[in-house]
Amino acid sequence: MKFGINIPNFGWFGDIDTLVEIAVEVEESGWDGFFLWDHMLVFKQEDTVLPFVDPWIALTAIACNTKKIRLGSLITPVPRRRPWKVAREAVSVDHLSKGRVILGVGLGAPPETEFDYFGEESNVKIRAEMLDEGLDIITGLWSGEPFSYAGTHYQLNEMTFLPKPKQEPRIPIWVGGGVPQKAPFRRAARFDGVAPVHSKWPEPVTTQLLENALEIIKSERGDLKNYDVVISGETTGTDSTKDRERVESWIQTGATWFLEDIHGLRTEIDVLRERIKMGPPTA
Repeated sequence: MKFGINIPNFGWFGDIDTLVEIAVEVEESGWDGFFLWDHMLVFKQEDTVLPFVDPWIALTAIACNTKKIRLGSLITPVPRRRPWKVAREAVSVDHLSKGRVILGVGLGAPPETEFDYFGEESNVKIRAEMLDEGLDIITGLWSGEPFSYAGTHYQLNEMTFLPKPKQEPRIPIWVGGGVPQKAPFRRAARFDGVAPVHSKWPEPVTTQLLENALEIIKSERGDLKNYDVVISGETTGTDSTKDRERVESWIQTGATWFLEDIHGLRTEIDVLRERIKMGPPTA
């Protein structure tokens, strides 16, 4: 199992200097990856106004200040982005980081702030169509070969995107989705990994819900060979027995990555950074 840090791009972390400092601490403390949420807004403006950082600009800065950890978005809502722009941004950071980028994708949530506030399409069925078409476009452009596309939501004249990703055959794609839904996991089966959350977040994903999701993926793929299964949660960093038990339960269920949730819903930022410095649960 690999271990990473999962951080919002807003609130305490809505400052790019802070994110770069934390990413350096993540690498120095022995974690394997650093992943940023990709939000424009989360809360209704009449309720809460917070500072935000663009995750891809932050990941660019982080790539320049780290050498080993994997980097990525978790998740980028493709339906509110132009897929060709996502493709170009991800390849640029992939080359800058010498092949350390992972692209997390999904529908995006909550729709009323992430989409409605900006006049974007918020209907879940249409956004699912846009996500599928967007993934077709991203992977097609990454091929480095002449590519065109004629879909319901996107149309591209023939073009060739260069350079290709530094990673072969391409940048890994992790697909996010809400359990106990089924459609996100049929989509995830076509790519390189899955990062489930509960559809009623912040309710937690359970091992049984993960098992159910993985059964859907296996029914589509045949097996989970060379496939990433990403779970986010919390460990203490101080109670090694408790932490090992928690991690082991996910390993037995099929998880390959455990991402420590580091966000303001947990505790104060200084305590969160101390948890990072303690290192991953098996350290």
